Amino acid sequence: MYIHTSSKNRKQGNGSLIVEVRTANLTPVPGVVITIVSLSSNTIVAELQTDVVGQTDTIDLEAPYVDLSETPEYFIPPYASYRITAQKNGYIPVIILGSQIFADTKSIQPIEMLPINPVVDDPFAMPNTRTDVEAIVIGEPTLYGDYPPKIPESEIKNTTAGGFVVLDKVVVPEFIVVHDGSPNSNSAPNYTVRYKDYIKNVASSEIYPTWPYETIKANVIAIISYTLNRVYTEWYRNQGKSYTITSSTAFDHAFFYGRNIFEEISRVVDEVFDIYVKRPGVLQPLFTQYCDGQRSTCPGWMTQWGSQRLGEDGLSAVQILKYFYGSDIQVLSAPVVSGIPESYPGYTLRVGSSGSPVRTIQIQLNRISDNYPLIPKVATDGVYGSGTSDAVKAFQKIFHLSQDGAVGKSTWYEISRVYVAVTKIAALN
Repeated sequence: MYIHTSSKNRKQGNGSLIVEVRTANLTPVPGVVITIVSLSSNTIVAELQTDVVGQTDTIDLEAPYVDLSETPEYFIPPYASYRITAQKNGYIPVIILGSQIFADTKSIQPIEMLPINPVVDDPFAMPNTRTDVEAIVIGEPTLYGDYPPKIPESEIKNTTAGGFVVLDKVVVPEFIVVHDGSPNSNSAPNYTVRYKDYIKNVASSEIYPTWPYETIKANVIAIISYTLNRVYTEWYRNQGKSYTITSSTAFDHAFFYGRNIFEEISRVVDEVFDIYVKRPGVLQPLFTQYCDGQRSTCPGWMTQWGSQRLGEDGLSAVQILKYFYGSDIQVLSAPVVSGIPESYPGYTLRVGSSGSPVRTIQIQLNRISDNYPLIPKVATDGVYGSGTSDAVKAFQKIFHLSQDGAVGKSTWYEISRVYVAVTKIAALN
């Protein structure tokens, strides 16, 4: 059995951080002054400024040695915490308290800045209840912090009761409305969050980014299936609520508005965002509940630390899911992805490809480049040449995708997501 040494003998590792500042509609905000302070020493470790696409340089930051996040440990946090301040004239300043850095991991700290005089008819902006500064506190990850365990529910919801309304198919929504508290709290705020951003936030709050890739993938699929069950059954709306899901770990998943996410987790979500689990003969996604498996036990559910060990043993994500939820489960893609102009053609576009899907990507990249000028303009000729590949690589770099210059499923849907966001901006003007 692994035994931790004293923290005084433990080595320091290094993680990295990039800060990206945008408005609610994904418009980049350049020229924002970013100050980063270590909470352990209360000293300024970096002062940066966002570039034309709203991003800082990537910097290295100290973090505890990586083995702290690879075995259960509740006395020493496996991450370092930082305070990040964003300031620019004409915008409400933002302070992030508790941005988390893990060793050997790239952290992405998104910051949404609200203009002092915002567009009043912007349907995606959060309510402007702030005055001098917006302060965001990022809670501890659930594997380290003290949170109530999940209250068990049926893995398949009975939707035959009178008055119960469900969707007619499994749909990946464009947005998730998160109630930031227990469903018993009517005063908690609701946040409208883009679907993939919600999944990335939850996964970055629920598991560690240093875990094996297949473990991360299995946990992300479980989070997605659980979330799509709430969407499909319209669980809270059928109870008269105005939201999709809550941030209470007793009822749903941990969610911290404004938290940082991790590049390893972000890329997995981009890959499997529409993948869910179901039982044979049942239409609705399986309500894939889980627990940590150390401080709480949950027979018949996935345990997070158990999935970590299985990943270390070389099991695939599907094998991990079947180990916990049963060999009869099916792992499928949702038939509908909302809020996109055109579905993925089903094959990777790369140099030498041609046709309508290529032209669609070229048109969308050119529109996105109006807001993100580091993406070069391309000819909209339906021919995937080196210019289109270069534009795709620039997009992939900005949005933290693998920079291979090809448009697979992850890149296709991310281009679509950003294109929809920036064209909605134009519709408001």
